[in-house]
Amino acid sequence: MSTRESYRRLPSVDRVLAQQEVRDLLQSYDHESVVALVRRELEISRQAIGNGEAAPSVGDIADAVAERAREEWRPRPQRLINATGVVLHTNLGRAPLSAEAAQAALQVAQGYTDLELDLADGKRGSRQAHAAALLSQLTGAEAALVVNNNASAVLLALAALADGKEVIVSRGEAVEIGGGFRIPDVMARSGATLVEVGTTNRTYVADYERAVTESTAVILKVHASNFRVSGFIHATTIEELVGLGWERGIPVLHDLGSGCLLDTAQFGLAHEPMPQESIAAGCDLALFSGDKLLGGPQAGVVVGQRELVQRLASHPLHRAMRIDKLSLASLTATLLHYLKGEATQAIPIWRMIATPVEALEKRARGWQKAIGKRATVTDGESTIGGGSLPGETLPTRLLALSGGAEALAQRLRQAEPPVIGRIEDDRVLLDPRTVLPEEDELLLKSVKAAIEG
Repeated sequence: MSTRESYRRLPSVDRVLAQQEVRDLLQSYDHESVVALVRRELEISRQAIGNGEAAPSVGDIADAVAERAREEWRPRPQRLINATGVVLHTNLGRAPLSAEAAQAALQVAQGYTDLELDLADGKRGSRQAHAAALLSQLTGAEAALVVNNNASAVLLALAALADGKEVIVSRGEAVEIGGGFRIPDVMARSGATLVEVGTTNRTYVADYERAVTESTAVILKVHASNFRVSGFIHATTIEELVGLGWERGIPVLHDLGSGCLLDTAQFGLAHEPMPQESIAAGCDLALFSGDKLLGGPQAGVVVGQRELVQRLASHPLHRAMRIDKLSLASLTATLLHYLKGEATQAIPIWRMIATPVEALEKRARGWQKAIGKRATVTDGESTIGGGSLPGETLPTRLLALSGGAEALAQRLRQAEPPVIGRIEDDRVLLDPRTVLPEEDELLLKSVKAAIEG
């Protein structure tokens, strides 16, 4: 068949719209949107014919339109099952919320709220008030402020306190974390000038002291969230920097990265710096994330001296960075778990971290029994991820699915719901540590479908 004849065989838009699959779409979606999708599929078919392919039938085009609609018009991001063993997987949305935090967000989403209303006197209130009070209780800080993420918190703090002035940072802490977030770049955007001191592996308090000038506005300590330097090293402690700051009258800021309110050492991990420790040491401001080891929604938290927090709150950038009502509601609910002493039972990431190997073994064996011969149980390691506790692992038990790992992993990603594992030695490994217990049946359904497919 000639190319010209193939073009002639292409159906009209109206003919495609008359097909049952497309008529079903018209019952649910705007007419013009469906027509646009049909036109786009016809154009794709024309390009295929131009490349020497045969003309598709009207049924094939209708099927393609329906499939494209299912793919492009489903709500996103969609829920999936994280079986990678990475507790705070950045690509998978980091910390899942507790049931209470999710419910709190749902409640404020479905109606009006007292977001900026003081119910006691009926006057305008602050959206920060309740979360700030909880953060002060949990960290011992005089005041607190919440913005939309920790990068915003750092940028806001530097812009409010050091615009046109100098900020001293250890050369070993002028870091880049995920997504190309670089401390020197953020500092430049804030209007502050970076003054690097020390070397990549060793920085002493005397290095900071020599760098202080009349233009110094802030001493900044940055936690190396997602990497570790070992060997011949020396890092200046926050206590040493606070002492220097008090002596010279310079605010000391501590960018903690991951906001960890529990001592990770109790779970067999290295100790992660905690905001309450920084405040107790006399740090003027501590800054950290809400969706990492805090276990809440994406947020940037600032705690510290009242006067400095107020300066950040009154800065024009704060308006552009303020937290929305859904995140604020779920953050508040998450903080209440800590206040109640129930974080390891209620907050999903802490339940995952605290789960003993024996419980993981039992679940992995249950998966193996349900799946059959292709599955085995093996030893493994879970990681924390999300720029937290680099190099630290927790022992786990893995379900290993043998044979054709790449193809199987792809089918798992396309399952309903999708299941994300990891591949080693041509095996797909699924870690029960990061699979919520209530997801077990869904995981098994997806795994069985992927194996049979």
